Amino acid sequence: MDTKKPVDPEVNRRDFLKTGATAGLGAGALAMLGVEEAAAQSAAPRRWDVTADFVTIGAGVSGLAAAVSALEHGATVVMVDENFDIGGHGMVSGGIVHLGGGTSRQKKHGVEDSADQVFLDWVRHDHLESRYSDRELVRAFADENVATFEFLIRNGVQFLDESRGPEAASTVARQGATVQWPIKSELITSVPSRRGSGLVRALEKTARAKGARILLRHKMTSIVRETPSSGRVLGILATYEGKTVSIRGTKGVLVATGGHSSNVTFRRIFDPRRTEEYQVAGEPYSRQTGDGEIAAMAVGASLWGTANQTIEAGMHMDKTAHIGCRWGYSSLHWQPDSPIFDRVRASGLTRVNWQNAILVNQAGKRFWNEMDDSHAFFAAAMAYSGNSTKVNGGGPIWAVFDHDAVVRQEWDPRPPHVDPEYFFSADTVAELARRIANPYQTRPMPAGVLQETVARYNSFVDSGADADFNKPTPRYKIQTPPFYAAWSTPIIHDTLTGLRTNAKAQVIDVRGEVIPGLYCAGESQGGFAQHGLGRATVFGRIAGREAALNGART
Repeated sequence: MDTKKPVDPEVNRRDFLKTGATAGLGAGALAMLGVEEAAAQSAAPRRWDVTADFVTIGAGVSGLAAAVSALEHGATVVMVDENFDIGGHGMVSGGIVHLGGGTSRQKKHGVEDSADQVFLDWVRHDHLESRYSDRELVRAFADENVATFEFLIRNGVQFLDESRGPEAASTVARQGATVQWPIKSELITSVPSRRGSGLVRALEKTARAKGARILLRHKMTSIVRETPSSGRVLGILATYEGKTVSIRGTKGVLVATGGHSSNVTFRRIFDPRRTEEYQVAGEPYSRQTGDGEIAAMAVGASLWGTANQTIEAGMHMDKTAHIGCRWGYSSLHWQPDSPIFDRVRASGLTRVNWQNAILVNQAGKRFWNEMDDSHAFFAAAMAYSGNSTKVNGGGPIWAVFDHDAVVRQEWDPRPPHVDPEYFFSADTVAELARRIANPYQTRPMPAGVLQETVARYNSFVDSGADADFNKPTPRYKIQTPPFYAAWSTPIIHDTLTGLRTNAKAQVIDVRGEVIPGLYCAGESQGGFAQHGLGRATVFGRIAGREAALNGART
C-alpha cells in the first residue's frame, strides 16, 4: 500500500498556476481547456485499485505498440481506453505505415535506403512537412525505423506485397499498407479499405497473449504526480460506470490518447477558424479529445512544435469524399453493418465527380474551384461568408446538384445513404435553399443568392469557361429537378502538434526538464509532423522499452 499522504488539491492547483502548464497559455486559457480542473484532481489516492509496471492511456496504434514493447522487455502492462474497443483512429485508417531505412520490404523491392537518409529527408528545410521538425526526434525515428518494421512483422502484422512512395518529405519509397483483419471477425466495419484494422488487431492479439490487461470504457480523468510541479508520475485516475478507478504505473505512464482534433477549444488555440462545424477523420468511432495533453499539462508538460499545426502542408484537412452525411472522411465509407451505424447514421454519396456539382458556402455562394483539393481550397472554405451569427469558421459547405447528376453518379439519394439533417432536396433551387436546416447553418441560406449562383454557373457551362474560379471546362448544368444540397464541409484530419518529449519519448516540462515516469507517443506527441502510423509505432515502441528497462519503482 502506498503510505504517502495525498497532496492537498488546492495546493496542487495553486502550484500549477504559479509554475504554468505550457508556454504561451495564460490561466484563463488553461481553465477553459480544463487544465486547472485536471490539476486539482491529480492528488495521489490512499490506495491503488490496479497496479502494473506500465500504464498506457489509450489502446490505439501507439499505445498497443508501447504495450507489446514493454511486455517484450519484461514489464507488466495495463491499458486504459474510453472506447468500447481498441484501435482508436488506427482502426478505421487506411493502414499506411511510413517506415524505411532499409527494411526487409524495401530490400525485397530493390529500394536502397538508410537511417541517415530517413533523417536527412525529414529535416529538409525545403519541404513544409519537415521544415519545423525537432531534429532529435527525427534522428530517433530514423534510427528505429528498421527495428520497428521488423517488430511489427514479428508480432503478426502483415503487409501487402508492394512498395509505395516516395511520399511527403521522403525521397525514396517507404510506405506500405497493412493487410486488413479478416472481415468475418472484424467488429467495426466491413469496408475493404479499412486496412488499419490489420495493424491494431494483430498488436492487440499479441498484447493480450503476452499478458496485457486492457480496460475498455475506462476514461482517464487525471494523471497523478507526487505534486503537479515535481516528483514522479505515479499513475492515473479513471472513471468506469460512474466510479473512480486508481491505476498505478510503477515504471511509467504513457499518454497515447490520439491528439486533440475533436476538442474545438484546444484546436482553435492553433487556428481560430477551426470552429465546431468541422468534423474529424475517424469519428464517430473514436474521438481525439485532447484529454491526454490536458492531463499532462496539468502536471507541468509543455506543448511543442506548434508551427506544424498551421503550416498548410500534409494531411491537416481532408476534402470530404462522402457527401450528404456528417462523417465524410475521405478514406472511410461507413456501411449499415457496422455496430456503430446508429451513430454514423448515413454512409454518404461517394465517388464524387465534381463536374457533377458545385460547392457553395452557407451564404449560397461558390467560393473556389470544386475540383481543387489544395490548402487554398481549405482556406477558401473557411473564409468569412457574412451569413452567420459568428465570424470565425467558414460554416457549412454544401454540394449542390440536380437529378441528372444523380443519374450520372448512380446514386441513391435516400437513407441510409444520406442523413436527413445533412441532406436536402426540393423541386426548385429557391425552395432548396429554404429547406436547408442544420445545427451549423446558423442563418438561413438566402434563396435568391443560391438562384443567382446556379444561374451564373450554368452560364459558365454554356461558355465553356469558369470566369470566377477557373474550374476546368464546366460540363454539366444544374437544371433538372429535383435539386439537392449535400453536406460537404471539409474534415479535420491529423493532429500535428502535441506534448514535448525527448528522443526517449519522455515528456518534457516548461522548464525543459523530464517529468519522471511520463511518456508520450502518437498524435499526442509534438515536434514531428509526419502523417501516418509510422511515427506512432516507432515512438510507442520506444516508450514501452524505455519504461520497462529504465523506469524506476517508487
